Amino acid sequence: MDWPIKYRLEKKDSRTLARAGEIVTTRGTYQTPMFMPVGTQATVKSMSNGDLKSLGAGIILVNTYHMWVRPGENVVKKAGGLHQFMNWDQPILTDSGGFQAFSLADLRNFTEEGIKFKNHLSGDEMFMSPEVSIKVQNDLDSDIMMSLDILEPFYSDHDQMKKAVERTSRWAERGLNQHLKTGLPDQGLFGIVQGGGHRDLREQSARDLTSMDFAGYSIGGLSVGETKDEMNEVLSYTTPILPENKPRYLMGVGTADSLIDGVIRGVDIFDCVLPTRIARNGTAMTHHGRVVIKNAKYHEDFSPLDLECDCDTCRNYSRAYIRSLFSNHEILGIRLVSYHNLYFLTHLMRQVRQAILDDNLLEFRQEFFEKYGFNKKNAKNF
Repeated sequence: MDWPIKYRLEKKDSRTLARAGEIVTTRGTYQTPMFMPVGTQATVKSMSNGDLKSLGAGIILVNTYHMWVRPGENVVKKAGGLHQFMNWDQPILTDSGGFQAFSLADLRNFTEEGIKFKNHLSGDEMFMSPEVSIKVQNDLDSDIMMSLDILEPFYSDHDQMKKAVERTSRWAERGLNQHLKTGLPDQGLFGIVQGGGHRDLREQSARDLTSMDFAGYSIGGLSVGETKDEMNEVLSYTTPILPENKPRYLMGVGTADSLIDGVIRGVDIFDCVLPTRIARNGTAMTHHGRVVIKNAKYHEDFSPLDLECDCDTCRNYSRAYIRSLFSNHEILGIRLVSYHNLYFLTHLMRQVRQAILDDNLLEFRQEFFEKYGFNKKNAKNF
């Protein structure tokens, strides 16, 4: 299938599964590996679009469920789609909405047809099927869409997970058929690989989905309570099954160590609410570990959040000032730390990309981990 979303491989790392490449969309071409900021309700919390562009964001994520519930996909469609609605001229990825239906809604009822649940805001009964999810995303006019999948707990038993994987494959096919009927020509659709920690089911899911020739492939059901070693193991045997000429997206992962380890195992794209969520609590990601700026020890600390960062926050504001903002409940404090955290991760991905091009990714990882405070051995046996 000739999808509008394409992947160009530039270079493979010689010792790992890492790769540097580009994602080509109708709204531009973007380098990978990359981190996508999450704009759950068509906004990345406390960030303006200008902020996002200045820190180097490319693709951003918007949540289908929340836009469906409020203001409604019809409102967004009347506005001309998400890009017009939120004035963002770069690519947008929408998730399927399934995770929120699972985690937020009450009185869920799963059938082969879809998910019946109550709206977490109004209590109204709603129904999401693979076809509904795709139709809503078509109306939102995102660039990259996700198939509706079944998210089972990582440690679910084999029989339960097998049923979920098989239903996810059937739903993926239904969603693909729906998109072929109602989708827009500039939209690409990704399949989502599930299977928990069961290798045979991950492989089955990947085989099922790659046979359908999606525009790209997401890896779901990770960073949901399993250990990081378990997540890395799943990635190490899952990504090699996925097509080399399609982008690979690890959903919901945003810690610095997991981004690097995910790239080492062949992942191209990441997203997570973590950088802005912890920023709202006054926690900054830095090259030497996390800084909780509310702590009293920063009361007269006039150094930047991160001495090795050149973002706007670090170039212009001190720890003492930002702590004062949080102490006085000033919104600017949240904005400054959010900006820094998003810059930190997008810049980290640029550094990782350069390390792949220079063929020294494992050395970069070792140095970064030692500086950050991770007590981990070199990732030679991935």
